[in-house]
Amino acid sequence: MGVVAEHVVRAGPLSNERLTGGSALPSDALPLVDLVTPSREDAAQLLDGAERIAELGVWSVDVAANRAFFSEGLRKLCDLPEDCTVSDVMGLVHPDDQAVLGEFRARLVAGGPPVPIEAEVRDPAGERVFQIRAHAEFDSAGALARATGTVQDVTKLRVAEQRASQDRRLFGDAQRVARMGTWEWNTETGECIWSTMLYELFGVEPSTPISYNEYLSLVHPDDRAWVDRRWRDLAASGRPIECEHRAVLPDGSRRVFRCRGDALDAEQRPSIMIGTAQDVTEQRSTETRMMRSSQRFTDLVSIAPVGIGLFDEAERLVDANDALCRLLQMDLERLRGTAAVDLTHPTDRGESLLAGASRRNGDTRAGQRVLVTASGKAVYCELNVTVSVADDGNRFWLVVFSDVTERRRTAERLRYQATHDELTGLPGRAAVNELLNQLLGGPDADKVALLFCDVDNFKRVNDSLGHDVGDELITALARRLERGLPPSCTAGRMSGDEYVVICSDVEEVGGVEALANRVAQLLRAAVPVRGQLLRVSATIGAATPTGPETSAADLLRFADAAMFNAKRQGTGRVQLASEALIASANSQMMLEGQLRDAITNDGLVLHYQPVVGPDGTILSAEALVRWPHPERGMLPPGEFLPVAEQGDLLRELDRWVLRTALCEASKWPMMAGAVLGAEVGVAVNLAGLVPGDPEFTEIVSAAVAETGIEWDRVVLELVETSLIDLPSRTRKAMAELADRGVRFAVDDFGTGYSSLARLKELPAQIIKIDRAFVSGVATEAADFAVVRALVDMARAMGRTCVAEGVEVDSQFHVLRSFGVEAYQGWLLSKPLPAKEFRELLRMGPVHIPRGS
Repeated sequence: MGVVAEHVVRAGPLSNERLTGGSALPSDALPLVDLVTPSREDAAQLLDGAERIAELGVWSVDVAANRAFFSEGLRKLCDLPEDCTVSDVMGLVHPDDQAVLGEFRARLVAGGPPVPIEAEVRDPAGERVFQIRAHAEFDSAGALARATGTVQDVTKLRVAEQRASQDRRLFGDAQRVARMGTWEWNTETGECIWSTMLYELFGVEPSTPISYNEYLSLVHPDDRAWVDRRWRDLAASGRPIECEHRAVLPDGSRRVFRCRGDALDAEQRPSIMIGTAQDVTEQRSTETRMMRSSQRFTDLVSIAPVGIGLFDEAERLVDANDALCRLLQMDLERLRGTAAVDLTHPTDRGESLLAGASRRNGDTRAGQRVLVTASGKAVYCELNVTVSVADDGNRFWLVVFSDVTERRRTAERLRYQATHDELTGLPGRAAVNELLNQLLGGPDADKVALLFCDVDNFKRVNDSLGHDVGDELITALARRLERGLPPSCTAGRMSGDEYVVICSDVEEVGGVEALANRVAQLLRAAVPVRGQLLRVSATIGAATPTGPETSAADLLRFADAAMFNAKRQGTGRVQLASEALIASANSQMMLEGQLRDAITNDGLVLHYQPVVGPDGTILSAEALVRWPHPERGMLPPGEFLPVAEQGDLLRELDRWVLRTALCEASKWPMMAGAVLGAEVGVAVNLAGLVPGDPEFTEIVSAAVAETGIEWDRVVLELVETSLIDLPSRTRKAMAELADRGVRFAVDDFGTGYSSLARLKELPAQIIKIDRAFVSGVATEAADFAVVRALVDMARAMGRTCVAEGVEVDSQFHVLRSFGVEAYQGWLLSKPLPAKEFRELLRMGPVHIPRGS
């Protein structure tokens, strides 16, 4: 409003201006009075009353005099204090509306056409809305001289307008959601007025003039005559009507409309009809589909292979399909009226067939129940029950009966197979755990004992006589245990050549030691197998609960540890789990858990020992795993591989080593001693992940693909026992890897039970001579002869020889004289961490001993 001094004139008596009126009032409008000039007090009261009625206030700013005037009505309207200034008044505007007020002031000062300037602002709380109007007067220089205006509270008006707008919007939305439009029809002129939604529903361009005949032309030709009669009846009688007809829209599509009509005012405007038209095409289509679906449901029920029954609220059968009649061996007439409980087998009548559905009052699987046929035969059924309401409001139950009698028998057979050893019929690992947990959770848990039995040298029987003979021996020993154990004992087979004996009352058999000796005698015998006697024995570990917290897994672990400890002392031994042994087993379990975490979280590291040629060139490197234990320091494989074997972690450990070794090898430098040479290979020892594993080929292929290493740089080292007697499928998978470039190496060859003659059977390209022979090759005639023969045979068969454990010069010279192609050992290099090995590669060929 311009710069105005912070001085405000309070509302007071008006000046001696005359109150002039307009045209004369009608004589009958007000009583005749004399017109007189009001006093200042009267004028002030009139202004105050007018402001109060209109909920407004008057203000004026005289720029020339540097004064402002606020009426008493304005002060009351805006709760202005006595000494407020113009700045105070402007500060009473909502922060978000300050920009609006600023624009208002700018327009006022700028001038323009002599019309009032308007703006709307809110109070600071945003609860009231005020309309500001102002008229500006300018001096001869064009500057603002005076501004006069009003402030009116329009909150109620805006709320009413907003509510009316909202009602209109909701009405429009409701029409759109309901797909309904409104219409008005003047029966005298034939003109129609349609709502916007009705235009949209009929596919007519909005605002197109519509007559009754034009509407009638949109009605389906087959419905047009009777629809016209209905509307003519409405025009003649004025009575409400309702009809449903088809329509053909301008685009050729067909819809169904439900119309209602009534007279607007039969007395005042008898020719005006109003009504609605709703598009019910989807509803009618849905109803049609439901009718067809209902028929299909009826047909489906009649031919369904499962029994279906309908029960009333009294739980009596009112209808059934043919399948249920056949299942229960009764015709429908005999079944009707039968109570649900009477359909249940006497052994299964503890609860009504429909009790579960009654409680839930909705869809439910009622579980398995036993029904009874007309002949009294038990039939196991799985029930599905749903509760619904008929058209008459009564509830009913629809029950589906699926005959699972045969499936139940099959499940029982499968459960037996899953919990019992297929070869011997003894309880398997799952059944052993279940029985142990049951006994340890009972009142006599302190009397429970467990024996873990391992047949001595069983592998030799398999290797020398074949697996069939081994299976017969395992079965014969199982029968001996079954016949010879006391009634309180149960024998089970864990795996391979391992048995367990569970005793529920060790006191009854004379104590743990007496039971262990008795079992040892049963397993120490000459067993006749295929016409020959096989003399066998077993090593046994025994354990009893250490307290109420002992679990089945703990007891098995303690007995297993005792058995392993007994094996270290020789065959046929018996040992009880002592406190020290149990503490060691617990430590072993803790170490196993830590090792599992280390494998999962990359807590292991690899060292690499180079394999070099006769001239010192590094041909490949063997990846050797190490464990930097957080408490025990760097652990070599010998300290944690047994833990991995007992914890069944070898396979996961192998996978970690394979992925990590290939990843690190893919980044090795190609330069060696500034001479560009072939890339160095990497060898990985595998013990848990072997070719017999169904996923062996896939895991190796995935590791190569993931790391991007060349196939011909990968060497997989396996002990000879894992490469003997492989099925044709496994050999084919290995051949596929070999075709891609992967090389297989036989590690520690000659230390097992196999002979040199089996060398030609091994699907391997590399033979690693065990350090046991290498250590004496320069000093022992026997070792000299064995190694020389092995090298000659390997050369004749196209295999490459690698000598392991080369530690002194003489060994190297003798082996080189045999023509050995590659060497590995501390003489050439110890295993190096990954970083140091990369430095070794950059330095070039390693030092080799000179001389003959």
